[in-house]
Amino acid sequence: MSRSVRTPAVDDLCDAILSLQNRDECYRFFEDVCTVNELTSLSQRFAVAKMLTEKKTYLEIAQETGASTATISRVNRALLYGSDGYSMVLDRLDRK
Repeated sequence: MSRSVRTPAVDDLCDAILSLQNRDECYRFFEDVCTVNELTSLSQRFAVAKMLTEKKTYLEIAQETGASTATISRVNRALLYGSDGYSMVLDRLDRK
Protein backbone atom coordinates (compact mmCIF):
# COMPACT_ATOMS: atom_id res chain seq x y z
CA MET A 1 0.00 0.00 0.00
CA SER A 2 1.43 3.40 -0.87
CA ARG A 3 2.32 5.74 1.94
CA SER A 4 -0.29 8.28 0.85
CA VAL A 5 -3.01 5.72 1.63
CA ARG A 6 -1.69 4.97 5.11
CA THR A 7 -3.46 7.67 7.06
CA PRO A 8 -5.08 7.77 10.49
CA ALA A 9 -8.50 7.61 8.83
CA VAL A 10 -7.56 4.47 6.89
CA ASP A 11 -6.05 3.01 10.08
CA ASP A 12 -9.42 3.54 11.77
CA LEU A 13 -11.22 1.86 8.87
CA CYS A 14 -8.85 -1.13 9.01
CA ASP A 15 -9.37 -1.40 12.78
CA ALA A 16 -13.14 -1.29 12.25
CA ILE A 17 -12.96 -4.09 9.68
CA LEU A 18 -10.73 -6.15 11.95
CA SER A 19 -13.31 -5.82 14.73
CA LEU A 20 -16.00 -7.59 12.67
CA GLN A 21 -16.70 -11.06 14.03
CA ASN A 22 -18.78 -12.82 11.37
CA ARG A 23 -20.29 -12.55 7.89
CA ASP A 24 -23.51 -10.94 9.13
CA GLU A 25 -21.52 -8.17 10.81
CA CYS A 26 -19.55 -7.69 7.58
CA TYR A 27 -22.76 -7.33 5.57
CA ARG A 28 -24.19 -4.85 8.07
CA PHE A 29 -21.01 -2.76 8.16
CA PHE A 30 -20.36 -2.72 4.42
CA GLU A 31 -24.01 -1.98 3.62
CA ASP A 32 -23.66 1.15 5.76
CA VAL A 33 -20.17 2.15 4.56
CA CYS A 34 -20.44 1.39 0.83
CA THR A 35 -22.94 2.06 -1.87
CA VAL A 36 -24.32 -1.00 -3.64
CA ASN A 37 -22.11 -0.17 -6.64
CA GLU A 38 -18.98 0.17 -4.50
CA LEU A 39 -19.57 -3.14 -2.76
CA THR A 40 -20.37 -4.81 -6.08
CA SER A 41 -17.14 -3.45 -7.57
CA LEU A 42 -15.06 -4.68 -4.63
CA SER A 43 -16.60 -8.15 -4.74
CA GLN A 44 -16.19 -8.27 -8.53
CA ARG A 45 -12.47 -7.45 -8.26
CA PHE A 46 -12.04 -10.15 -5.64
CA ALA A 47 -13.82 -12.67 -7.88
CA VAL A 48 -11.57 -11.64 -10.77
CA ALA A 49 -8.46 -12.14 -8.62
CA LYS A 50 -9.65 -15.60 -7.62
CA MET A 51 -10.34 -16.57 -11.22
CA LEU A 52 -6.97 -15.22 -12.41
CA THR A 53 -5.20 -17.38 -9.83
CA GLU A 54 -7.23 -20.32 -11.17
CA LYS A 55 -5.72 -19.54 -14.61
CA LYS A 56 -9.05 -18.62 -16.21
CA THR A 57 -8.84 -16.56 -19.40
CA TYR A 58 -9.85 -12.91 -19.61
CA LEU A 59 -12.80 -13.94 -21.77
CA GLU A 60 -14.02 -16.52 -19.22
CA ILE A 61 -13.63 -14.00 -16.40
CA ALA A 62 -15.42 -11.23 -18.31
CA GLN A 63 -18.30 -13.54 -19.20
CA GLU A 64 -18.70 -14.91 -15.68
CA THR A 65 -18.22 -11.69 -13.68
CA GLY A 66 -19.20 -8.95 -16.12
CA ALA A 67 -15.87 -7.24 -15.42
CA SER A 68 -14.32 -5.19 -18.17
CA THR A 69 -10.94 -6.17 -19.59
CA ALA A 70 -9.58 -2.96 -18.02
CA THR A 71 -10.70 -4.17 -14.58
CA ILE A 72 -9.29 -7.63 -15.20
CA SER A 73 -5.96 -6.10 -16.29
CA ARG A 74 -5.88 -3.86 -13.23
CA VAL A 75 -6.47 -6.81 -10.90
CA ASN A 76 -3.87 -8.86 -12.78
CA ARG A 77 -1.32 -6.06 -12.31
CA ALA A 78 -2.09 -6.02 -8.60
CA LEU A 79 -1.55 -9.79 -8.45
CA LEU A 80 1.76 -9.51 -10.29
CA TYR A 81 3.19 -6.27 -8.93
CA GLY A 82 1.06 -5.22 -5.98
CA SER A 83 1.41 -5.67 -2.24
CA ASP A 84 0.37 -9.37 -2.31
CA GLY A 85 -2.90 -8.57 -0.53
CA TYR A 86 -5.02 -10.65 -2.88
CA SER A 87 -2.60 -13.59 -2.72
CA MET A 88 -2.39 -13.46 1.05
CA VAL A 89 -6.16 -13.58 1.48
CA LEU A 90 -6.73 -16.17 -1.25
CA ASP A 91 -4.06 -18.43 0.28
CA ARG A 92 -5.70 -18.13 3.69
CA LEU A 93 -9.12 -18.94 2.26
CA ASP A 94 -7.70 -22.00 0.46
CA ARG A 95 -6.37 -23.33 3.77
CA LYS A 96 -9.82 -23.33 5.38
